Amino acid sequence: MNNLFTNTGSSSFTEFLGMHASDLLPFRTERLAVPVSDQIPHATTIIAVTCAGGVVMAGDRRATSGNMILQRDIEKVFRTDDYSCLGIAGTASTGIEMARLYQVELEHYEKMEGRSLSTDGKANRLATMIKGNLPMAMQGLAVVPIFAAYDPNLDAGRIFGYDVGGGPYEQQQYHSIGSGSIFAKGSLKKLYRENSSPEDAVLTCVQALYDAADDDSATGGPDVTRKIWPVAAVITAEGYRRLGDDEVAGYVHAMLEARMANPDGPTAPLR
Repeated sequence: MNNLFTNTGSSSFTEFLGMHASDLLPFRTERLAVPVSDQIPHATTIIAVTCAGGVVMAGDRRATSGNMILQRDIEKVFRTDDYSCLGIAGTASTGIEMARLYQVELEHYEKMEGRSLSTDGKANRLATMIKGNLPMAMQGLAVVPIFAAYDPNLDAGRIFGYDVGGGPYEQQQYHSIGSGSIFAKGSLKKLYRENSSPEDAVLTCVQALYDAADDDSATGGPDVTRKIWPVAAVITAEGYRRLGDDEVAGYVHAMLEARMANPDGPTAPLR
């Protein structure tokens, strides 16, 4: 085997790829002739909340271009390793490519170093990748992920937010990204309960996504007729687990049944 591929000189797969095949990276340095942000699908909305012993991430399934719905069942939440996941908002194609490269980045580091990155190390590696996409973000091809992980040193879930220049910015309790995030955060302020069970945290996310879809046209609500449900994943000491469609459907139907009597959803007590 070529020595180049057995002794890369770096535990970063992104750096290795940049040196030997930079054209395969999702981010580029050249400028586009014209901005193309309105011509390609955009992804929204992602929510992450901490729970007892871990963290939950959930996302809707809609991709839009302007006022058009381009896809109703897009995947926006990705497993990155056994104890972390990534959600994307913004330019869908760039975000998906970045998520896949980040998965390889973590696998490459583990193979080269014989151990996994720490949670802070994972968050910082992602920040470097996002910063590398800054020239394209300035042309309208921005992607802003949200990263969530179980930290074994703390026995707790952690959430990190970013901007187009990188980051990371650790978020406490909950966070949301995408065009519907302002409405989702408003819902989470009322519904979030610290140290809730993972099951209650999933229901909280489903409620918040529904509230976001209620006010943001780019966020898709649960599609009962087509049986397209939000994506939900739970990360605890037992590892990453994506909930099956039947499980998520159970949460959605319970929420919709309650909203038949109370369309605006549950309210928080004043005292």
